[in-house]
Amino acid sequence: MARKYFGTDGIRGLTNKAPMTAAMAMQVGMAAGAHFRRGEHRHRVVIGKDTRLSGYMLENAMVAGFTSVGMDVVLVGPMPTPAVALLTHAMRADLGVMISASHNPYQDNGIKLFGPDGYKLSDADELAIEALIDGEVALAPAEEIGRARRVEDARGRYIHAAKSTFPDGLTLDGLKIVVDCANGAAYQVAPSALWELGAEVIAIGVTPNGKNINDGVGSTAPQVLCETVVASGAHIGIALDGDADRLIVVDEQGKVIDGDQLMATIASGWARAGRLKQGGLVATVMSNLGLERHLATQGIKLVRTSVGDRYVLEAMRAQGYNVGGEQSGHIILSDYATTGDGLVAALQILAELVRSGMPASELLHRFDPLPQLLKNVRFAGGKPLEAEAVKAVIAEAEAELAGKGRLVIRPSGTEPVIRVMAEGDDPGQVERVVDRICDAVRAAAA
Repeated sequence: MARKYFGTDGIRGLTNKAPMTAAMAMQVGMAAGAHFRRGEHRHRVVIGKDTRLSGYMLENAMVAGFTSVGMDVVLVGPMPTPAVALLTHAMRADLGVMISASHNPYQDNGIKLFGPDGYKLSDADELAIEALIDGEVALAPAEEIGRARRVEDARGRYIHAAKSTFPDGLTLDGLKIVVDCANGAAYQVAPSALWELGAEVIAIGVTPNGKNINDGVGSTAPQVLCETVVASGAHIGIALDGDADRLIVVDEQGKVIDGDQLMATIASGWARAGRLKQGGLVATVMSNLGLERHLATQGIKLVRTSVGDRYVLEAMRAQGYNVGGEQSGHIILSDYATTGDGLVAALQILAELVRSGMPASELLHRFDPLPQLLKNVRFAGGKPLEAEAVKAVIAEAEAELAGKGRLVIRPSGTEPVIRVMAEGDDPGQVERVVDRICDAVRAAAA
């Protein structure tokens, strides 16, 4: 059954436009609260947010929704998405909420929900909540209306938890680190954690004003970080996104290191230490074929999933892997977290840096990526991928790349766009294949 409001990562959209309105936020609070009211205990929900201006509006609306159905609310303010997941479980809450649109501009916002175990909700839970949004929710009697309170030690709890993932006996003493917090949710916790572990920290993207989240800073805009690392003579740069669940690294030469190289680094280190479960890692169909070939030389398996960290996590849990992620920098280390955590992943990279004594440019360049090209084709309506002409062109391209590359074609889960990606040993061939498919999609959508 198709979901009406929930996408691949919660509900997301332009604020003050359906579905991302205060009225909808209140309805989501009412519906999710009603769904998770199980048993006679006093129910509790943890709500965090990033630094978007609209966060105030949506937070208050959700408080109204949850308290109206009898749930108490714990407000933790601006906090990373993984911190909300952690606190939901640690505080024995029945539900967790993160108000964020991740790496999107400030005009967008979103609602992510976590169950009592700290994991993102299943499809079944989301469908049940959607049914309640469109139906009738029973309100609590006057004497059972919930209360809301703010907790002041949430940041300290998360910093302590993140630091505890850094190996005993190691410190960051002597390392100069530039950290870019995207003017987002980690603007306080990430610099503090790195400094407390001994690093000399240069922090950028730590002056949020409600409108500058992800604006020219963060993991999707690393140019300022690259320049700052080189100018300051830092050993490494770390870039988080708006809700701090993804990580991109910059080496001492100012070169951007993507999630594929970072996953390879962590997986190799954990394999040497005998702690890489199932002898492999989980990534999506978008991870470079060079990663797969590199891991194979070390006897490390690569399991691929559909695009989206939720699918990576589902495969990790089902098959027992403890390392997974996406090329974009969502890295899930299930020994430590129930979702992607940019700071925790960064600490594992920094641990490898300290152990190796190598410069980041040497340590983190694990393989030469195969030429990879991704193009987006916007369409007005219909299902162009079902057109026979498009299917024929795709079949021809797959035959052409057989044994020499890969082809991934998928509709976006959030906008009317077809994403066409190809990679292979011959960059000219890759470009020709992508362009042929894009032309066919455009023709079918006309």
